[in-house]
Amino acid sequence: MDKQVISKVTVGISARHIHLSRADMDTLFGPGSELTFVKALTQPGQFSAEEQVTLVGPKREIKKVRVLGPLRPRTQIEISRTDAFTLGLKPPVRDSGDVAQSAPITIVGPKGKIDLPEGAIIAKRHIHMTPKDAQELGLKEKDIVSVRVAEGDRSLIFDQVLVRVNENFALDFHVDTDEANAAGIKNGQLVEILR
Repeated sequence: MDKQVISKVTVGISARHIHLSRADMDTLFGPGSELTFVKALTQPGQFSAEEQVTLVGPKREIKKVRVLGPLRPRTQIEISRTDAFTLGLKPPVRDSGDVAQSAPITIVGPKGKIDLPEGAIIAKRHIHMTPKDAQELGLKEKDIVSVRVAEGDRSLIFDQVLVRVNENFALDFHVDTDEANAAGIKNGQLVEILR
């Protein structure tokens, strides 16, 4: 059965980044340190911070990895498959927040270093939406849809796209840099949700 277009959605491309817990922020940047706001992200309340860290894997390191705010209950590192090869890691593809038994990694900040036994993932491609958006589209939390990139010379269909529903979300389709490059898409571009 052919899939139908149910809506269009903007693309948000996630470059490698890290979310820090309060304790890990203190270790890396000093006790009581705070994140310095640089710019708002597409999701309400989320922001890019001035603070950066170095990620260290068994093979190599990646410097100047941006910290995103606000602080979270648990530290999480989101990288692409290409980053994983560079670092020498084998992180699982996971929904954000699901870091149990994910890849170990070392994080180096200006004031200290942390050897995390788990925390590095490749984020599962997903669509953020509010409950109102979900109701209008006939979708719910954890549904799986497809997204079609119909324009450009690298058009394709992303399958296995997770639907994430929360009152604090804004409608946006998130992929990492590897996926964006494969489809030749840019931030803010419109793509089609299929089901």
